[in-house]
Formats: sequence, structure tokens, C-alpha cells
Amino acid sequence: MKVYFFEVEDWERLYLEKVIKEKGFDVEVGFFKEPLTQSVLDKIKDAYAISIFIYSKITREVIDKLPNLKMIVTRSAGYDHIDIEYANEKGIIVSNVPGYGDNTVAEYTFALILALARKIKPMIERTSKGIFSREGLTGIDLMGKTIGILGTGRIGSHVVKIASGFGMKILAYDRTRREELIQKYGVEYVGLEDLLMHSDIITIHLPYNKSTHYLINKFNIKLTKLDAMLINTSRGSIVELEAIVEALKEGRLAGGVALDTVEFEEVIPEEEELKRGDISALKIKKTIDKYFVLQSENVIISPHIAYNTKDALHRILDTTVENLFSCLTEGKPKNVVSKASC
Repeated sequence: MKVYFFEVEDWERLYLEKVIKEKGFDVEVGFFKEPLTQSVLDKIKDAYAISIFIYSKITREVIDKLPNLKMIVTRSAGYDHIDIEYANEKGIIVSNVPGYGDNTVAEYTFALILALARKIKPMIERTSKGIFSREGLTGIDLMGKTIGILGTGRIGSHVVKIASGFGMKILAYDRTRREELIQKYGVEYVGLEDLLMHSDIITIHLPYNKSTHYLINKFNIKLTKLDAMLINTSRGSIVELEAIVEALKEGRLAGGVALDTVEFEEVIPEEEELKRGDISALKIKKTIDKYFVLQSENVIISPHIAYNTKDALHRILDTTVENLFSCLTEGKPKNVVSKASC
């Protein structure tokens, strides 16, 4: 039985090999550092299961070229990079890792909030040049501010706990009201427009799907306070990039923007495209917009690393192995996001 792991670093490979050996599972494993692409499909036609991260796009075409595939294990909470509907049609089980970084992402969210609140980015840039002036570096307190949390699931609930510790007023937007958060932390559930209008800090912790696509967009972003702060550590396409660019140009979101994931992450033209001269006008515009955002003093962009701690990474790998082999030995993975069964 063949299992292939993609987007695996050397230390992850050693860790996985060790865990699999310790558990005594009789499987053959293969490892790839790169995401799963069309170019490697011929090498893994015998795959019973594949384990991927978010940069491997599992489309209908990919699934059709893996005739023996029975299971897809994504090492992430989100699974919008997998065609779940088609996997269901083909009887392929899909499992994820939903709880590996609840506190991890929440902690990073507040690292970004504090960085914006205390103007860490411009301070570091100046002092690295030998400039020690405090001019323009006056920050804000978090105590007494209103934080608006979009999504109070696993991660959002941890954000609530941390915000409470800072003495913040907490607004929340979610289809499901968590009574324990209301009772223990004084969370007030409101509509999206109310949250945008009354929050000093807006932070997003929602899954990406059709209903959350461009949830924050060019129209409703105008409802935010001029000095509001926007944080996104969930999925890029929940926030329309052009909306952020327009807001910044209009003087909105003056409190700052911090994005751990950005819509159109692949927007920068490749060298071959530049040589051929076949870059679309839209792509050029998106590139310019992205560079505008990246260069702003009150904007922080990080390379999708909110989850990236040693503790969380080990939890991801442990849960991945547990998902895979509980399917093989018990007939059901611990975390299933598809309708198929083992």
C-alpha cells in the first residue's frame, strides 16, 4: 500500500518516518518537497493515499489520474484546495487537521495586532538605519478598545480569551452563537455591518467557502472607522485585495492592515511571462495593487505563517498519521470532511 506525502521538509520526513515505524504500520511511503502537480502524477499512479498541504490543488483532473486513490489527508484545517464534491463522487475519503493551531494562530493574531498598535514595522525599519527618532511612532493601548471577531470557532474562541485578558470590548459575527463566550467573556454577537462600524480592530477567523468569498469587500469596507485596524490570518479571498488598496488610498484603515494570507498570492508575473509579453492587464493591475499594499508603512504582510510553530507542526504531523492509520485500522479517520467511508 503506497502513501505519498507532498510539501514535506526534511525534518518532517524524518519525523513521519519515525512515527510510522514506531506504530508498526505496514505501508510504503514516498516524499516530495514540492506540491502535487500534474508533472508528478505519473510517478504516483499506485497511490492509495496522499497527504498534502494547501499549495497542492486536488482537482477533478488530478483525481482522475490517480485510479487507486482512496484517501486524501490534508495537513491543514481548511480544505478549499480540494474538490470535495468530486472526491465524494469517487468514494475518496478526505480528512483534515482542524485543531492543531487554535491557540497558535490566535497568539500570532495578537502579535500582528500589537505590532500595528505599537508601530513595530516602521520602528524597526528606522532603527536599522540608525534613526532613533520617536516622531510618528506613537501607538495605541489595547485596553478599552473594541475588537470585532469574525468567526468564533476554535481559533476565534482563543482570540476572545486573549482579548478579554487585554480588557477589550468584544463584538463577534458568526452564524452560531457560543453561549459560553457570552457568559464568560461578555461577547456581543452582532451583524456584519454593525461589527465593521463599531470595531477599532477587525480580525478574521472564518473558513473560506462560497458564502465567505469577499465577505469584506469594496462596499462594506467603507463602513469601518477611519482609524480601524484589519487583521486576516484565515484565507486570502475572504478579503477583497482591491478593497484594502482603495481603503488605504482613501485614508481608511489608518490603524493598519496585517495579512498573513493574501488574495492573488501568485499575482507577481513570472520571468517567462515577462519575456513573452503576454501578461494580462488585470494581472498587471493586481501586481501594482499588491506592491502598493506591501510598501505601505502601516501594512504587514507575512507568508502564511500564523500556524508555524514547532508545537503546532508536530501536532499537525501526529494528527495526519492518526487520520491515515485510523482509517486503515479502525475504518474511520478521526477528522472526516467528506461523505465517503474507509
